[in-house]
Amino acid sequence: MSTNMITTRDGTKLFYKDWGTGQPVVFSHGWPLNADAWDDQLMFVASHGYRAIAHDRRGHGRSSQPWDGNDMDTYADDLAAVIEQLDLNDAVLVGHSTGGGEVARYIGRHGTSRVAKAVLVGAIAPLMLKTPGNPDGTPIEAFDGIRAGVAGDRSQFYKDLSAPFFGANRPDSTVSQGVRDMFWLWSMQVGLKAAYDCVKVFSETDLTEDLKKFDVPTLIIHGDDDQIVPIGPSALLSSKLVKGATLTIYPGAPHGLTVTLKEQFNVDLLSFIRSPARRTVTTQASA
Repeated sequence: MSTNMITTRDGTKLFYKDWGTGQPVVFSHGWPLNADAWDDQLMFVASHGYRAIAHDRRGHGRSSQPWDGNDMDTYADDLAAVIEQLDLNDAVLVGHSTGGGEVARYIGRHGTSRVAKAVLVGAIAPLMLKTPGNPDGTPIEAFDGIRAGVAGDRSQFYKDLSAPFFGANRPDSTVSQGVRDMFWLWSMQVGLKAAYDCVKVFSETDLTEDLKKFDVPTLIIHGDDDQIVPIGPSALLSSKLVKGATLTIYPGAPHGLTVTLKEQFNVDLLSFIRSPARRTVTTQASA
């Protein structure tokens, strides 16, 4: 295992993990977490002959906490800095939640010359916010409530948020207290300014045009009991916007399915990584 820092054009230092060797698989995490949220997948793909890389988004985890740059364009440019400074090619980009938006905006802004495939998991794309053009989205009041929680007693807010995040509020849940504590620990490492600003980023960023620019094989995975990013205005729409995307729905799965269903997810991820890469793809859907 090696860990290191890279420096972006505005001087922000980004912490990253770089495990294993082989074709790179680059992971982008969700809000308000950090690269540790991908440890299960990093270890799994690195153990199967791939180079697994994940960075802490600016303001999160062990990266710098600058006042500015908490916007999706900068997140995508930071991802580009990681990819370019490590000189990664033929990369598989994997993004969860806000990280899925980061992957989408990266492709929209930087193209796919260094990208072989993309995976969007519980991703916020194309748009979470309810608008006249997105009537099935989430009302702004819900995001105002998140901002109030972050700005108020954020420690308790994160403890409470862990329940719907992992589906621990469902009667048949087997989610451990340890998993919920892990979520709280990671969440408390994000700077307050970054945490607050990112609510606007993940709720109001329209990624429709970015998704239309995808020209690599793309796997979209989403739980149909996702209480954080409802599947209707996200995966069901993005799978239509990304040419030839493969949509895989996990019945009853929560937002944090990479943890609660990690065995199934890891197998699906590895199968997709190993599948032949082709720029011309055909539509396939499974449920």
